[in-house]
Amino acid sequence: MAELEGLEFGKSDFVLLDEVNMEQFMENLKLRFEKARIYTFIGEVVVSVNPYKQMDIYGKEAIDAYRGRELYENPPHLYAVADAAYKAMKRRAKDTCIVISGESGAGKTEASKYIMQYIAAITNPSQRAEVESVKNVLLKSNCVLEAFGNAKTNRNDNSSRFGKYMDINFNFNGDPTGGHINNYLLEKSRVVQQQGGERNFHSFYQLLRGGSEEMLGSLHLQNDPVNYVYTREGAASTTSNNDRSSHRAVLSALQVIGFSEEEIDSIYRILGTILILGNLQFETDSESVQVVGSEAVSHIAGLTTTEPDNVTKSLLYRTVATGGGEVIEKGHTEKEACFGRDAFAKALYERLFCWIVARINAVIEVKDYNPVLHGKNTVIGVLDIYGFEIFDNNSFEQFCINYCNEKLQQLFIELILRQEQDEYQREGITWRHIDYFNNQIIVDLVEQPHKGIISVLDEACLTVGKVTDTICLESMDAKLGQHPHYTSRKAILLIHIPQHFLSL
Repeated sequence: MAELEGLEFGKSDFVLLDEVNMEQFMENLKLRFEKARIYTFIGEVVVSVNPYKQMDIYGKEAIDAYRGRELYENPPHLYAVADAAYKAMKRRAKDTCIVISGESGAGKTEASKYIMQYIAAITNPSQRAEVESVKNVLLKSNCVLEAFGNAKTNRNDNSSRFGKYMDINFNFNGDPTGGHINNYLLEKSRVVQQQGGERNFHSFYQLLRGGSEEMLGSLHLQNDPVNYVYTREGAASTTSNNDRSSHRAVLSALQVIGFSEEEIDSIYRILGTILILGNLQFETDSESVQVVGSEAVSHIAGLTTTEPDNVTKSLLYRTVATGGGEVIEKGHTEKEACFGRDAFAKALYERLFCWIVARINAVIEVKDYNPVLHGKNTVIGVLDIYGFEIFDNNSFEQFCINYCNEKLQQLFIELILRQEQDEYQREGITWRHIDYFNNQIIVDLVEQPHKGIISVLDEACLTVGKVTDTICLESMDAKLGQHPHYTSRKAILLIHIPQHFLSL
């Protein structure tokens, strides 16, 4: 067990508690936090408490202390987990995975970066140029993905608004040869609307506040976020991130990764298009709807290399297929045009983000690998999803990620609590049974076929005719109203928040 720290710092492994209950758990966690010990083991799991400040517990000296050591030879640390995963992969020639979970603001994104930095620091001792290049791109990809996938929320200045699973490939020597990034559930609704006091994605503010006059001029933009509907809400929000310096860092990272000047220009042209789109207004002229002003349409056409008439047509009309196979154009109402504009902006940003991820993957993927010549290729996976959060108005993406966190909690229960106690029972070991809340009932509430929340939403989407939020809510209440962990919000349909069990 990890007992290298004095007792004045509390128990460095919760397994060593005299009594396992919530009071002692929280008391020990509080004592360690007050003594600047933000990490504590639970067996092979590390519990981390975000200090919301820089701490001098990382860097080369700390890396050297944990390199090659067994898990309990040093005080609890992220580096201990990263080193254990690396050693397990190398010794057994088997893939390993590090799962980082917790509620929003817990420090998951920073933890994933420290893990990546540790793995980069302990590999490639011979300093081979091609391996160093792979490591550099893997590290720089974090900077780019944070800019386009993170945002300031009311709980976290740098909150990941997407899920990320990164595979790091290693050769038989244990040196990184490449990687692959999978992204999940980008919160694209944030592009057009944010909660009070929150910001849009960092990329917009970095461009507006950090872009040169020449760049902004070419994009027909001004350097004040308050001038744009999609960034106005967060324009006055204070944040610990410096948008100007972050913009320079992102440009540098894009170049290091291998984006061409033309590709970088295209990225910012799309951001400019989205910002101008948000300012478009519509008006009803007799029986038809028109775009107010033609200058913005011309700017969008120029940035997207299309004709102004085509831009106007796509904003004001939709194509409808008739029963006989004929395709006709139908004009939008003013409200429909606004919905279409916002849907277009969200789709543009999501496709831009996915393209950036795909472009990074094309650079870091393992190339020309032959197992016969190069030996077995193994992987360390790092899962970093955005955290559990309850807003006044939860987006569908947040509902999905809350559900994902419930599934991760269920995995934790299975691996740490249930299986461990089942093993004690099989081996006849005497122990005091630990009661815990099995959140399978919460998982079933969301995913159960024909009865769960997702099934109800599916049925509503497949129903012929106009299905309103109220009708969908009534359907949920009818099917789920008696469930002990379901609470209906009668006044207005919000994505439901089941009463849940949330891990630290």
